[in-house]
Amino acid sequence: MKLRNIAVFLMLSAAFIFEGMGSVYAQDATPPAPSNSPESQFMVAGLLTFGFVNQNTTNTIGGAKSTDKYNSLGDADRFEFSPMLLWRHGDNLLLEFEPSFDGNSLGVNWADVSYIVGPGLIIRGGYLVLPFGSYNKRLAAGWINKLASDPIGTDIAGTDFGVEVEGGLPLGNMKWSYDVSLTNGFQLNNDGTISGVGITAINNGKTACGRLALLPFSNSSLEIGVSGLYGAIATPQGATFTNTNPTDTKGPMTSMYAIDLNYVKNISPIQLNIKAQYSTSMVTKQNYLSPVDSTQTYTFTNTTTAAFGQVSVRPVASKNKVLKNLELAFRYTGYTAPQNSTWGQNYNEEDVALDYWLSWRTVLKVAYENIKSDGTSSVSIAGTQGTTAISRIILQFSTEF
Repeated sequence: MKLRNIAVFLMLSAAFIFEGMGSVYAQDATPPAPSNSPESQFMVAGLLTFGFVNQNTTNTIGGAKSTDKYNSLGDADRFEFSPMLLWRHGDNLLLEFEPSFDGNSLGVNWADVSYIVGPGLIIRGGYLVLPFGSYNKRLAAGWINKLASDPIGTDIAGTDFGVEVEGGLPLGNMKWSYDVSLTNGFQLNNDGTISGVGITAINNGKTACGRLALLPFSNSSLEIGVSGLYGAIATPQGATFTNTNPTDTKGPMTSMYAIDLNYVKNISPIQLNIKAQYSTSMVTKQNYLSPVDSTQTYTFTNTTTAAFGQVSVRPVASKNKVLKNLELAFRYTGYTAPQNSTWGQNYNEEDVALDYWLSWRTVLKVAYENIKSDGTSSVSIAGTQGTTAISRIILQFSTEF
């Protein structure tokens, strides 16, 4: 599970960010108890997600079909062990570091220092989850995610080195929040995809990213957010692409936009939970070398879109102790990568899960996933177009500790 979760940090600092105004987010998790030390506090939190997957994959290329079946304990795409180390000094300074083991390698989800200036204002620096959309930053942890997998495309902005300012304030009977960052940004790869430049930026351009959200109801049950990202993309040494406009000396640029929705409502005897996000990413046109004939170039409209919508219901007011802990969730995901690129595809996924909540932060899931992906690569650069169909059954345990 590669998407990042900083929900624990948000909950730890919520009392300082929104003192006197209550929670600024429509959330269904209960914050952990604070430490007893008033001056210096150290805490280990984190998450564990583990399970079993049984998968069937059918590839159809040029009318010929091939089928692959496998099952696995652990499942590399959904296994994660991520302890989070938090050290807080006084009322204002917080350091956080979260390593993560995914079954194959040990990485870092984020590592930063935050200074709580006062109610409604936090300044942060380090390795940050970019404030783009709501899923990647607040909903990706296995114990928060009501389905067994992450919706494809939600990690498009990812994590980067930079500085960030966030907070929230009352707006009459409503509330609003803001989260903006300035980071090193991306580089353009020879196939048209983008990736982070890391801690050493290879150009002078920086990437600006931000999210504004409005909670129009006094009980914070509804949140609507809009996000934007804009910046120059670095050209790495040895790049083989060129600008389609030879007079343009600015180099490639990227812009991204997103809108998200979070709604939680108790309608006795059930709790209704709706979440959705739509995002699009655009990169200025370039000429790329053909991977099958280096004497030829090709170009394409480099726009990627991703969207998901999910709904879940849980009979929280039921008097039956077993029934009240069950939750039924459904999610649809759509993803479109650029047509005529080597990675072009139209992707659709339907997921359904039955969850049993052992506690507010520990859940067992039984899920079914149905995926269909139609390749849209140009035959002249990437071979024959084909279709991939995947069906999965997943048993998963996830907890926050």
